[in-house]
This record gives sequence, structure tokens and C-alpha cells, in this order.
Amino acid sequence: MAELDEICEPNVAFDREEGTTGISAAGIAIRDPFGARAHLGDTVVFGGVRVVAGPSPGCAAVARSLRKLRDGGVGERLDGGTQAARRPGDARARTPARCANVAADRDPARHGREETDDRRDGGDLRSRRGRVAMASTRSIPSALAALDAAPVWLNSEPLTAAALRGHVVAVDFWTYSCVNWLRTLPYVRAWSERYRDRGLVVVGVHAPEFGFEHDLDNVRRAVRELGVGYPVVIDNDFAIWRSFDNRYWPALYVVDGDGQVRFEHFGEGAYEETERVLQALLGVDEETVGVGADGLAAAADPRTLRSPETYVGNARAERRSDAAAGRLALNHWSLARAWAVGEEAAVLAAPTGSIAFRFEARDLNLVLAPPAAGPVRFTVRIDGWPPGQDHGVDVDASGAGTVAEPRMHQLVRQRETVAPRTFEMTFQDPGVHAYVFTFG
Repeated sequence: MAELDEICEPNVAFDREEGTTGISAAGIAIRDPFGARAHLGDTVVFGGVRVVAGPSPGCAAVARSLRKLRDGGVGERLDGGTQAARRPGDARARTPARCANVAADRDPARHGREETDDRRDGGDLRSRRGRVAMASTRSIPSALAALDAAPVWLNSEPLTAAALRGHVVAVDFWTYSCVNWLRTLPYVRAWSERYRDRGLVVVGVHAPEFGFEHDLDNVRRAVRELGVGYPVVIDNDFAIWRSFDNRYWPALYVVDGDGQVRFEHFGEGAYEETERVLQALLGVDEETVGVGADGLAAAADPRTLRSPETYVGNARAERRSDAAAGRLALNHWSLARAWAVGEEAAVLAAPTGSIAFRFEARDLNLVLAPPAAGPVRFTVRIDGWPPGQDHGVDVDASGAGTVAEPRMHQLVRQRETVAPRTFEMTFQDPGVHAYVFTFG
């Protein structure tokens, strides 16, 4: 039988002599790390274990989970909206990449971003939801012990593995500009508030992607503004990340009082299932929390989503066009005036420069950072007009807004009919950094 990572071709079937079924075409094309195209199916049965593997996980992730199940380990559960969970990337030794559909096979601290990842495929982009079922519990020796050496904590005195023994611990890997993590935050926060007096400790492990996310003051501000009240540990060197063998943002690991990982979930979704796991370990039997997620935290709408996460920096940029804003093809983007494009971001070198994107989605977000000189003013146009009721939370109905801090900015939220639109953003001041578009 071929190695599982090597079967990523359209409609290919696993070797039936090994007791597996094939992967049926699901209409979602995912690029695997070897550059092939793969149509992922609804279910795969491997060694008698049924694995639900819809369009989100990607071929390599399914292969990894099947290998784990084959070897008696635990499968990975993936869920999410447009960009369900981001993965580290780039073979160059740099910082890791954003949350994406599928994790990298390599250590982010050593390899940083990787060009060959599943989250930015150019295939059908309607929905990338998918699940890989759990098979059993798995012990990660000394996973919590990595907390002992972490010197920087927010909202708490340093926590140690010994101090946490006997508690149920939810370890949440995050990076603050990640839209996928932002959508999970209301649930993680609600679990902490409801169960913290009954034995649950939530630990947010902030593992940064972009350069500005390494800055402690920026993380402190994000913790405060986003209402993150549970303990947060700074993992700039990815030591805790490596101790969990983690590969995703966001990723949630539920550790029992004996230090065993009893559940793991990557990306958005599975909120009720996750909470039921917490309740079972805490000895609680009650209704799950009711969470109203709106604004930045509103889940993506897979019915209308046709645009993929798109990076602006040269390391992972794709579909950049030289066309004027009004002539862009769907999911292509362009820069106008004087921009300097580096590996991580495009930086505006002169006033009145603009960035445009032809998209189809309810929401359009863009990670932006101001220069050291101060805030940058901007205006947004949709199909050449002010956004009106379709403005996002970071822009008003006239299209005016300001980039005052480095973070994700929600610029468009279409309230009625979602159709292909041309987004154009013009900056009145120089120095703004543009990193990545995300959609919902």
C-alpha cells in the first residue's frame, strides 16, 4: 500500500486489501503538500474506524489521522468555517503562519511559514468544513510541564504542571489577529466563566504569527480589548507548542487531572461536543452554555463564501493582478501607487495608495498595522460606492476609518444579498502594513 501522504490525487481510492474505503469526490479541491489536487470525500473507514473527512481537513491531514488510527493513537478532529484552523508554513526559518485548514508537518519554530499549505487552495471555496473523529485518549508526557519554564504570563501568576494537577485544563493555542480564533473566543471565555469554580482552568497559549504579535504590549492590549480574562502564557519561542506537538491555530487540548490529553479539537466548531467533554471530566451534567457570537466573532456563512484567505506578502502571495480595481477577476487583488512588498506584508511608501480585491463573501477582513509615526486614515469603496449598511465594524457607512493598532480589521459585512463585489481601500497617509485578507 502506498504511503498515506502519497495518495492525494483526484478520486483515488485507498488499497481495499487494507480494509479501507475510497475517498469519494466531494467537489472541494484541496492542494496537498506535494502539489497534487485532491477531492476529499465524506467518510473514510480505516481499520474499522469511521473517519468523517469532508472538505476541510485536506489530504495530508486525513492521512496523518489515518496513520494515527492505524498505529493505535487518536484521530484529529477538525472543524471550521472558511479557514477552519491555520497551519504554520514557509520552509524558511521564520515565524509560523496563520491558522489554516491543515497543519504543517514540520516544527514552526524551525521552519516558519511554508508555501505548500492547504488553506489557500484555488479550488471550490464554498465551504471547507470537515471532521476527523476521535478514537481514544492519548497521553502527552510532560505536555503541561512546558508551562513551568514559561516566564511571561498575563491575568495570572505563573502556573505549573504540579499546581494544575487534579484540575481539568483546557489549553487553547491562539494568535490574536487570527479570525478563526476570534470566532472561538466567546465559547472558550464562556467555559472558563462557568466552570472555573468547579475545577476547570483555561490556559491561552499565545503563539504569534506576524512580527507585531511578538510584541508583549500588543498582546496585552488584545487581551484587554477582547475580554480574555483567563490565564494567558506567552509562547514566542513555541516551546509549549512543541511540547504538544501542535500544528494548528486555533487548537484546543483538554487535559485531565492526571495530565492525559483526553480530547483535542482543531479550528472552529464542535462547541457542544467540546463542552460535553469538559462536563464529563468535571463531573457536571447540565445544559451547555448559550453563546451569542456576533461582530468579529460571527461564524462564517458557508452558503455564500467563495473567496479564500489571501496573503499579501511575497512569501505566500497569490492571485495578485496588475489590473485596475474595476477589472479584477474574482479572488484576484491588486495594489495601486507606491507599495514596497516584503515577505510578510506590503508597506505603503506614499500617500493615496490603494489595495483592491474582487471577492464573494459576507465579510471581508484585512490584517493591518500602522507605522511607528501613528494612525493611518483610509476610505473604503464597494463597487465604487461608500459601503452604507454593508460597512464592517472598523469602518463607518461613509467608508471612513483609521488604522490605529496592529490587528485584524473587519471592513465589509454584507447585510442582504451576497454577490461578487469589488473592494477598494485607499489610504490617505503612508506607512500602513497590509498582511492578509480573510473572509466569512
